[in-house]
Amino acid sequence: MPKTKATIHGAVSLVNAIANQKGATLGISLKVEATVETNPGKGISIQSENKSLSSRLINNTIEKIVSKKDLEQNKITITLDSEIPTGYGLKSSSAISSAIALACAKIFKPKFTDQQILLAGVDASIKSKVSITGAYDDACSCYYGGFNVTDNAKKKRIQFEKGASNLIAVIFIPKDRKRGNLKKLKIFSSIFENAWELAKKGNYWDAMIINGLATASILNSNSKIIAELIEKGALGASISGNGPSIAAVTKKENEDAIKKIFSTLEGNIIVSKISNKKAEVHEM
Repeated sequence: MPKTKATIHGAVSLVNAIANQKGATLGISLKVEATVETNPGKGISIQSENKSLSSRLINNTIEKIVSKKDLEQNKITITLDSEIPTGYGLKSSSAISSAIALACAKIFKPKFTDQQILLAGVDASIKSKVSITGAYDDACSCYYGGFNVTDNAKKKRIQFEKGASNLIAVIFIPKDRKRGNLKKLKIFSSIFENAWELAKKGNYWDAMIINGLATASILNSNSKIIAELIEKGALGASISGNGPSIAAVTKKENEDAIKKIFSTLEGNIIVSKISNKKAEVHEM
């Protein structure tokens, strides 16, 4: 019976899209693999080490790709393997929904375009309430890699380019998982708009720093840390997504200096290369 495997990578935020539905993101090399196997029968079965994954998101994504008739005639087994910690703003849900959409499309909708596959994941994210905006910006960087500047309301990529291969993201995952009040991000909507305009011009690091200072001050994070990270060689630093993780993008040689700043806080540090890799799928 057909069996496919899709690989998609995670991303970090440069500009948070909640205030204006306009975002910017950068692909990182932490990856998600989704294997889809179909057998005669019916029903969806999900196998994953991670118990906190939203099965609603997975089911909704499958239903966006696979027709009712095909769902009646196929037992679909999904196996997920993810390196991306969930619930920290590192785009795990965008990566997972895109990977499942891509793997299912290979079997059931081989003519689907990248955009159709992306939108299936985005729509499923909105439907299952794992994302407020559908996270089109996140989905683009997970799917295409590199820098992506998007208009989430129009579901359009406005600007995209590859990231330099000598860059890494040093990501701090705090022990305390508290997130601030996301609705308050709208207070600074004009500031996020300015950051987005900078990203649109390819001025990604200034955009990320402005975003970092604004999100940190609203989401009760320590905004002083953003300045410390820049001082120690980060090109850009920000809370990623809605937090609580903090990402600093830097050249490899500054890795230790950046880690040292994070080591004063309680939590874990992950180092990931920047990824320019487009989503891949193949039959097994």
